[in-house]
Amino acid sequence: MYRKLLLVAAAAISTVAFAQPNDPHGPQGPKPEQPQLQFTTVKEMPITSVKNQASTGTCWCFSTISFLESEILRMGYKGDLDLSEMYVVSKAYQDKAEKYIRVDGNLNFEQGSSSGDVLTVIKQYGIVPDAVMPGLNYGEKRHMHSELCAGLKGYLSGIVKNPNRRLSTAWKNGFKGIVDAYLGECPTEFNYNGKKYTPESYREELKLNIDDYVALTSFTHHPFYTQFALEVCDNWRWEPYYNVPIDELVQIMYNALENGYTIAWASDVSEKGFTRDGVGNNPDQEAVEAAGSDQARWVGADPQQKAQQALNVPEVVVTQASRQEGFDNKTTTDDHGMHIFGLAKDQFGKNYFMVKNSWGESGKYKGVWYVTESFVRAKTLDILVHKNAIPKEIRKKLGIN
Repeated sequence: MYRKLLLVAAAAISTVAFAQPNDPHGPQGPKPEQPQLQFTTVKEMPITSVKNQASTGTCWCFSTISFLESEILRMGYKGDLDLSEMYVVSKAYQDKAEKYIRVDGNLNFEQGSSSGDVLTVIKQYGIVPDAVMPGLNYGEKRHMHSELCAGLKGYLSGIVKNPNRRLSTAWKNGFKGIVDAYLGECPTEFNYNGKKYTPESYREELKLNIDDYVALTSFTHHPFYTQFALEVCDNWRWEPYYNVPIDELVQIMYNALENGYTIAWASDVSEKGFTRDGVGNNPDQEAVEAAGSDQARWVGADPQQKAQQALNVPEVVVTQASRQEGFDNKTTTDDHGMHIFGLAKDQFGKNYFMVKNSWGESGKYKGVWYVTESFVRAKTLDILVHKNAIPKEIRKKLGIN
């Protein structure tokens, strides 16, 4: 079930229009064609089909599973490939519940999590195909977890009170029963394509070595070239991240893509620059307002010129300090996980990262977003890459072999 997205073939271009369609029957006749943003693919890696997390907060799982599927393809796997997100979600809920009780309820118990959670689950429990565990046991055709999460939280709120002053041996099975009722029971053995597997043996057939993957971030409230648990609510496992300067983080991203690797990407997408039509940019509003000519201020710019300027907007010059300020004052938040799989340029020569989302085939590019480097510099919370995607000199600083 995998395919390589060929959004832009060889020299072809994809376009996005920001103007309303022409009305040939309007009082003034046809309007001139508006300038459009044009993307040319520089490089892209194979990815599996776009999925839909639907009404769930499971982007962390969909994006990381997509990333791992691309890794499996990169390593030469030729069979059917569609891994079960809900197998991972089920195991993660059960691990999270145990930790929640251990810390007396002082833990974020919601639908969100991190890429490190996926790695931990697969390393500890293995993985299964989506066909074996699609996770839709509750009368719906699409994923909807609000009722499930509410039920789990209600159950745990009673257990954490410890009314008997001693926890029973039954509470974990009770919790698991709720998860299984919605997502299905996690198989210990299964048949797939005429062969019998366990989740662990299926992981081994896919040649996934979880220890090969490295999570990185870039903030100054911890020393560079050390590891720390990123302080966001969804990092409930307290997974460590390597901390590098933002220039090196971006260098790692370009190096990964230029050498055939993809990237699991966690970002803030609540910004106005991240549109629902498939583009993410980081406009410098002051520069935009100052960009008009003196003539334009007095008599108005030519409509074509204004439309062209609206496409090639100046963007914020992001610094390490401005990133830190956004994280500290909560204007940069941990919103959404996605999968970066390629590089593109627009007609002005601006660089874009090609991003696979998990909102189904939405937007102008059927589930793919084009995101500028300025946006990535400003709003990246963390990334996950294969260790060999990191330049050797940076790996040496981090002590990664």
